[in-house]
Amino acid sequence: MDYRYYIARRYLIDWKKISMISLISGISFMGVVIGVFAMVVVLSVMNGFGDVVRGLLVDLDPHIRIVSANERGFKNADSLQAQLGTLDGVVSTSAYLEGKALLVRGGNVDANRVVLVRGVNQKQLAGVSSVVDQTTIGEFDVKRNEGRAGIVIGSRLGQELSLFTESDTDLLSGTEDMVASQVQLLSAPGIERMMNSIFSSPAASLFDVRGWYDMNTVPEYDETNVFIDLAEAQRLFRTPGEVSGIELRLEDSKLASRVKGDIQTMLSADKYEVLTWYDIRKELYDVMELEKWGASLIIALIIVIAAFNIVGSLTMVVMEKRYDIGVLMSMGVSREDIRKIFLLQGAIIGIAGTGVGLITGLGLCLLQQQFGLVPLIGSDSFILDAYPVSIEFLDVSIIVVITIGLCLLAAIYPAHRASLIKPAEAVQIMD
Repeated sequence: MDYRYYIARRYLIDWKKISMISLISGISFMGVVIGVFAMVVVLSVMNGFGDVVRGLLVDLDPHIRIVSANERGFKNADSLQAQLGTLDGVVSTSAYLEGKALLVRGGNVDANRVVLVRGVNQKQLAGVSSVVDQTTIGEFDVKRNEGRAGIVIGSRLGQELSLFTESDTDLLSGTEDMVASQVQLLSAPGIERMMNSIFSSPAASLFDVRGWYDMNTVPEYDETNVFIDLAEAQRLFRTPGEVSGIELRLEDSKLASRVKGDIQTMLSADKYEVLTWYDIRKELYDVMELEKWGASLIIALIIVIAAFNIVGSLTMVVMEKRYDIGVLMSMGVSREDIRKIFLLQGAIIGIAGTGVGLITGLGLCLLQQQFGLVPLIGSDSFILDAYPVSIEFLDVSIIVVITIGLCLLAAIYPAHRASLIKPAEAVQIMD
């Protein structure tokens, strides 16, 4: 055993008696343990919630979205989709047209909503978004049938406006005569024409309600977004052959940045803007990341306070062991070795405290992953029963490096002060 480590350990831990120095060192050690434990648990829980939110939104949003760099959309979507489909990692593509319209229930102007209409190709959308799979009532059918187009709405919007699908009427048949609900969509160009001419009537399109989708994790989406066929949307907004953008689904969402770069080299930046799933909701993801590291910074104050305690406890050790230091230096121990002895004390506190904190923190996180020990309050109205946990190696590495680094920094001043002790004066004082 290196004599420097042996002396450092003996100065730090005195098993024969419990002194004030040992007590302060123990408090410093426990501060490091609690700080590391808390940071591991909090970061893992926030990572878990982040993964859940990202997973839900990425199921709803495309991995990549290509939109026009100008306010209007663009044409020739078919040829562009064919080009995009050849890129490595691209699984499916879907063109869409988006715009706002006034939804009126069966001619009743009192039951209307301003909604975001998305015109889609039904077959292509299934490969890009999970909305098709989340159709819980009726079916996702926006095709024209018997001369009338279909519309798929969110469950919350359907409940608010008391809209029925054909499947609802089948279940309720026999109680009263019921038919599937019909709604009208009135586009902004139609309203503008009506306002400009008293002889014009609003050009409203009539749609059969064919299904309800339920994105219960994003309730605002259910209340405002409706789906119709792409051709119907082009007629509604009077943009023949035009689309708002093209959405892509990749083999893995992690490929989004690379595929974005490939697309940008293919398309003109003046005409097209390429957005990844992160770019689409950048503000939300940035806030989540800010909350994560903001909480970590607050918890890190526990470790900072423990580091200040290390400064105090090691300074007291230097004062108490002044004679011993003088004797060691008179025996030939260099000032550099004296400095290393006290730096080792800081390292021992940092490494031991970090190790215990990591073991307990990671242990609790793993148990939470396996058994869900801590339930989520109000889980009846959410998709999770217990707090989600996701352990990331980078976060753990940062915690370890910062904690041990702070403990070593805290030991620099006491170590430097010990190395300045003059052997003759130290021994003389004790005599």
